[in-house]
Amino acid sequence: RGPARGGAARGRQRWRADGRALRKLPVHVGLVVTEEEPSYADMASLVVWCMAVGISYVSVYDHNGIFKRNNSRLMDEILKQQQELLGLDCSKYSVEFANHDKTGQVLNCQSTLKVLSPEDGKADIVKAAQNFCQLVAQQQRTHSDLDVNMLDNLLSSTHGFPDPDLVLKFGPVDSTLGFLPWHIRLTEIISLPSHLNISYEDFFSALHHYAACEQRWGK
Repeated sequence: RGPARGGAARGRQRWRADGRALRKLPVHVGLVVTEEEPSYADMASLVVWCMAVGISYVSVYDHNGIFKRNNSRLMDEILKQQQELLGLDCSKYSVEFANHDKTGQVLNCQSTLKVLSPEDGKADIVKAAQNFCQLVAQQQRTHSDLDVNMLDNLLSSTHGFPDPDLVLKFGPVDSTLGFLPWHIRLTEIISLPSHLNISYEDFFSALHHYAACEQRWGK
């Protein structure tokens, strides 16, 4: 147990140093899996690495909604890996699910996690449109008031979350397949071949690439 604890401590120091060394660290990272067979263990590793380098907000998404339907299984794996990789010396942070059906406490360093499915993005835009139409009907708004800022204010899937700075997309599909379609218009998207058996080096290389990029503003 002693060597394992020592290895975890060295890992924590390395990850924190890596996060501080980046010229630009994303505030909110979306982890988007387009592969048909998602791996709970590999996704949990990615979530824990995000938290370990100091990323404040993490979203997990797969286009079949498997992670969201099985969020307890994913959370169990995240807890297990946090304890193995990070030890128990971090403060608590809240875990919020986008559909608000489950809230729990997990040990780590002030990060917040949402698990999303395609319904969150689609339903959110529909609800925002309905809310705007209701405001028009009540004569609180006119049709000409609808702009980017108005729609942003009406969207709620990432309420309390900033828009993602970075999406890491895993798999061969050249699309984010419905992941928060409105919120990622200014997001840097980096594609990786697969999340299966992904290494920390692959993950950190993507963060390094993001840090070297200029904001693309939707280009």
